[in-house]
Amino acid sequence: MEKVIQIEFFHDIICSFCFPMSYRMRQIEKKYPQVEIIHRSFALAPNAEALDYMFGSREAAKTEILSHWHHANSNDDLHRFNIEGMKNENFLFPISMPALLASKAAFLMGGDSAYWLVFDALQDALFVKNKNIESLDVITSIISETDLDLTEWKQLFDSPETLALVEKDFEIARSYQVQSVPSLIIDKQYRINGAVPLQQIEQSIEQILALHEMKQVEQVNESCNITAGKMNCL
Repeated sequence: MEKVIQIEFFHDIICSFCFPMSYRMRQIEKKYPQVEIIHRSFALAPNAEALDYMFGSREAAKTEILSHWHHANSNDDLHRFNIEGMKNENFLFPISMPALLASKAAFLMGGDSAYWLVFDALQDALFVKNKNIESLDVITSIISETDLDLTEWKQLFDSPETLALVEKDFEIARSYQVQSVPSLIIDKQYRINGAVPLQQIEQSIEQILALHEMKQVEQVNESCNITAGKMNCL
C-alpha cells in the first residue's frame, strides 16, 4: 500500500516512556499500512558528564531515574518494567550513545525495520532484563540473537558514517525544536509529545488521513497542531 502519512518517531533507548510508546507505534504500524514510520535518534544523556550535570552524579542518576520507571510502568500497556531487578544490579545507569549507534548501524544494514528491531531488543534488555546496554559486550550479545550479520554490524558500529547519521538525527530534532522524547512529528507539521494513549495517536492519524483524502493537506495552516487527539489551527 502507498505510504500516505510520514511519522518521524524521536526516541532514546534509555528513555523509559519511549518503551511503552514503541509498543504503541508497533500497533500503529499494523493497523495503518499507509503510515511510514521513520526512527530518529535522540540522546537524553549522550555521555557520563551529562548524567553528572543533570543529577549530580551517576549514582544519584540511577536512583532518580528508577523513580521515573514507576510512572513509566503505569503508562506501559503491558507493565513490563522490572524495577526491583534494576535496583539490585550494581552497574551505573547507561548513557545514550552506545545503544543509539548500535541501532543506527542496524539501520544501515536493513533500514528502519532493522533499527526498530535492535531498538526494541535493547530497550527490553534494559527495562525488563536489567542489562547494562552501555556495555559493548552486552550490545554485541543482543545483536548476535538477531538475524543481522554480526561482522558487518561491528564494522558499522565503529564507522564514522553511523555516528554522522545519529548526529544528523540530532540536527533534525533541533530543527523541529524537539526537546523531549518520545515525540512524533507527523508530515513535518503536526506534533504529538509524550507517551500518549494509543487511541489518541489513532485519532490524530484518522484526522490527517481524512485531510489527505479531501486533498486539503496543502491548505492546512503551518501552525496547526494536534493536542489531545484534536487538530487546532491558528
